[in-house]
Formats: sequence, C-alpha cells, structure tokens
Amino acid sequence: MSVLSKLRYPLYPLYEARLKRELRGKKRPRHIAVMADGNRRWARESGFADISHGHRVGGAKIGELVRWSAEMDIDVLTIYLLSTENLQRTTEEVELLFDIISGVIEDLATEHDTCRVRLVGHLELLPEDVAKRMRDSAATTDEKPGLTVNIAVGYGGRQEIVDAVRSLIDAKAHAGVAAEDMAPEITVESISEHLYTSGQPDPDLVIRTSGEQRLSGFLLWQAAYSEIWFTDTYWPAFRKIDFLRALRDYSQRSRRFGK
Repeated sequence: MSVLSKLRYPLYPLYEARLKRELRGKKRPRHIAVMADGNRRWARESGFADISHGHRVGGAKIGELVRWSAEMDIDVLTIYLLSTENLQRTTEEVELLFDIISGVIEDLATEHDTCRVRLVGHLELLPEDVAKRMRDSAATTDEKPGLTVNIAVGYGGRQEIVDAVRSLIDAKAHAGVAAEDMAPEITVESISEHLYTSGQPDPDLVIRTSGEQRLSGFLLWQAAYSEIWFTDTYWPAFRKIDFLRALRDYSQRSRRFGK
C-alpha cells in the first residue's frame, strides 16, 4: 500500500496485519487462479470517459498480485487476462489489450520480479508479432526461481480441452498406436498431461472479481474441484486485504474432492 493510501485509510495496515496473523499456520493454496474482471465497469463507474484507463489500471494491478502471492508462498498463479471471446471486441480495444498484456509480461520479466512466466492459451489466434513479443519476454524468465505465473491469453476452456485431445492423439499416432487401439489410451490422466498447464497442480482456489459468479470457461478441466471465491470488487480496485480475505476463507473450507 502506498503512503498516500495509508494516510487515507489508516486502519488498512492494521487490518492487513490482523489477516496475516489469522493465516499463520493455516492451510494455503498451492495454486491460485484469478479472473481479473471488471476493468471497463470500474472505469465507467469511476467517471472515466475512456475505458482504456480501466484496462491500464487493471494491468498495473497484476504486478501487485504477483508480489502478494510470492509473499504468501504461493507456488503457481494463473491470471485470466484475455479470452477467445474478448478477441471479438473492437479492433481498437483488442489492440490496446495486446499492448497492455505484452507490457505486463515484460514488466514481470524484469529483475524486480522473481517469477517464471508461462503463456497458456491458443496463441495462434493472436497476430504473429504480438505472440512473438509475449513469447520472447516470457522466455527470459525460464531460469528464474520463485513462483510460476501463468498468463492466460487467447484462452478458452473448451478450446484447451480440444487442443489437449488433439495433441494426445497426435502423440499416440506418432508413437505408432493404431486408430483402433487409440480409445483406451485416452484417459483423464493422459488428457491432463496435454493441457496448457501440464506438470502443474490444479488450482486450489479460483478468485473472480466484479460480482459475476461463473467460471466463463476458465480452466474448465482443472477447476473441477477448486474452491471458488467471488467478490463484488472490480479488478482495478482489488486490494491486498481482499486477497488475504480470500486466503482466509479458503483456509476455513473443508475440501472433499467430491467424496
């Protein structure tokens, strides 16, 4: 929190400290997935005529979330920034989103953030130069220690499952498995190995901002048994205390995984 914020909201640091005390020794999620929603609505309701301001403020919030997650010893953070449906918005808005998301990845790749950035999504849907800019920046973090940050861009949950099945079938075909022997090879485990998030734990906690209470295609396969936490707060206004509240709520839930 900035010095100005501390002056405006003097009780926030005290409340933050209280939340941290409550979380000591409590179970924490290894993998948190965040649906960063509400940028445009925040801009309109805050009186900005240009909704791009909401996207820019929302983009700046990503770095804060990464640092909060690192501080709370989270292993994997997945952030939903651009869905396949978002690509249907106006050319002007989509190009703005491309630039902001590329900038976010470049910022995370600097020495100030210790994290590995991984792109998850159907990047073939993006313009070649945009996808290359994102891939090049992400590649510079491959050897970094710290948490893994998945940036979901050009992402659709149904498309991910289709891509996984196609990749699995292609791998089996190259291994010499005949078409008539293919069906037994397609299992929950084998499909999971071909998802965008292959090799990572499924999300323990999904956070969605903006008041919407649905997954909207986000990690449909991986979030089957995730705990879900909704907040009315728009993404640009999401605070560290909101993040800590989500962790506190998670620590109080009993996960049964359908049993």
